[in-house]
Amino acid sequence: MRTFVRSILSSAALAALLAGCAAPARPVPTVAPGSSLGEAPTAQPKAVSRELVLAIGGESSEGYDPTTGWGRYGSPLFQSTLLARDNNLNIVNDLAEGYTVSPDGLVWTVKVRSDVKFSDGRPLTAKDVAFTFNTAAKNASVVDLTGFDSARALDDTTVELRLKYPQSTFVNRLMTLGIVPEHAYGPDYARNPIGSGPFKLVQWDEGQQLIVEANPYYYGPKPAFDRIVFLFMGEDAAFAAAKAGQVHVVSVPPALGKQQLPNMRALPVDSVDNRGIMFPMIPDTGRKTDKGYPIGNTVTADRAIRQAINYAINRQALVEGVLEGFGSPAYGPVDGLPWWEPATAFQDNDLARAQQLLTEGGWQDTNGDGVLEKGDLKAEFTLVYPASDSTRQSLALAVADMVKPLGIVINLRGASWDEIETLMHSHAVLFGWGSHDQTEMYNLYHSSMGGQGWYNTGFYANPIVDGYLDQAMRALSEQEALPFWKKAQWDGTTGFSALGDAAWAWLVNLDHVYFVSECLDTGKQRVQPHGHGWPITANIVEWRWTCE
Repeated sequence: MRTFVRSILSSAALAALLAGCAAPARPVPTVAPGSSLGEAPTAQPKAVSRELVLAIGGESSEGYDPTTGWGRYGSPLFQSTLLARDNNLNIVNDLAEGYTVSPDGLVWTVKVRSDVKFSDGRPLTAKDVAFTFNTAAKNASVVDLTGFDSARALDDTTVELRLKYPQSTFVNRLMTLGIVPEHAYGPDYARNPIGSGPFKLVQWDEGQQLIVEANPYYYGPKPAFDRIVFLFMGEDAAFAAAKAGQVHVVSVPPALGKQQLPNMRALPVDSVDNRGIMFPMIPDTGRKTDKGYPIGNTVTADRAIRQAINYAINRQALVEGVLEGFGSPAYGPVDGLPWWEPATAFQDNDLARAQQLLTEGGWQDTNGDGVLEKGDLKAEFTLVYPASDSTRQSLALAVADMVKPLGIVINLRGASWDEIETLMHSHAVLFGWGSHDQTEMYNLYHSSMGGQGWYNTGFYANPIVDGYLDQAMRALSEQEALPFWKKAQWDGTTGFSALGDAAWAWLVNLDHVYFVSECLDTGKQRVQPHGHGWPITANIVEWRWTCE
């Protein structure tokens, strides 16, 4: 079911690239010009190297500035955060020694460590923390600081963060917003970041490689590597490089997870990196966005269609057939996280239930052509997926086949992301999301987010769900917000899940699949978020060589 895009990177070009980035001290196979990487020697020597070579994607086209979004789907690596999640997703201190929240939830006071320096040797103080939050708010980027008012340093180690209203999810900003230095922040910061994380960026050749070195001033455990090289290449080229012994860690699509690579082991990691079908929720009345993009789809606006699709899909078959078993069925955007409502894990692969819903909804095949109708409306719509993503293409094909026996026709269209932006309010789209931050759930389903960028592109609106989401956001703590997040999914009567409005048909949660050198211990891997950035490196200071 998988289609591979052939890389145009030749073996000679790859060899030159690796040489240019100072290939690992542990010897690697020599690849002669014109030869096939697959034919190169594959033995990986056991000599320990202080350099690590990774081919795990994650290049950021916008650069590495946390105040504009870098690090929101995992550790920012070059910068440190006030708080962090440990490998069990518990909230722990990082730069912060602790924090308090005022009884009204409007003032967060954070005590900052006094022993921290940036990679240029200058001290990190509460002024840098205040500067970071104020700058991120000013930049008005994907960093969600809508409830943030202002920050100020009370002294060198104490910062006060003020909110406009209580916001339970604000704690996530303390875990994802990397602290930047006020003295070294400027227009070119994204390309030349300075931070207090375990590594510092020393070279970035866009589209090819990024080289980082250990930060000598890092306050945490000393990493086992002096230097890490991130190679940016297509799936095929990365897999071939790993097969040839040229890299120590490579990320691969789930469909390649059962392959064998010499001297490497497969490492599947649980994630909330999900894939699902977003349905436009309102009929097509000719309405358009400010940019002129059409809004609405009369077929997908029908709840019976959306629910029937949800019940007809065999999610476990998608996991086995498309993901080669490297994943799990998805019933919502937050499966398995503390704020998930388990009741939403309904019994799918139920064509009888799906047919019943369609009949009750007034859908019939009156002319015998195998396609249901409701008046003059046919049960037919287009599902758009990114043409560059073969996994999403395979999922789309499989879903279309699964619902065809119901009399629902799903036409498929591969498109660029630029094209999808023009279609996503009027066509079903196979999207991917997944975060440790509950704010994403709010953004996907609250009516106020309808048409706001890539959030709630289907214009879903349910005032009861809005109420639950608002209560969750205004709660004074993450724990206090939990019941409201769950009720927004399903309260026994309504919700955004398939049991209620079925605003999406969530399909699968991917396992992030890596091949790792047999000589490399990557420690305990946490449940990973959506694959932007390098989620596997969140615990990079725990990684160690195991071979002498």
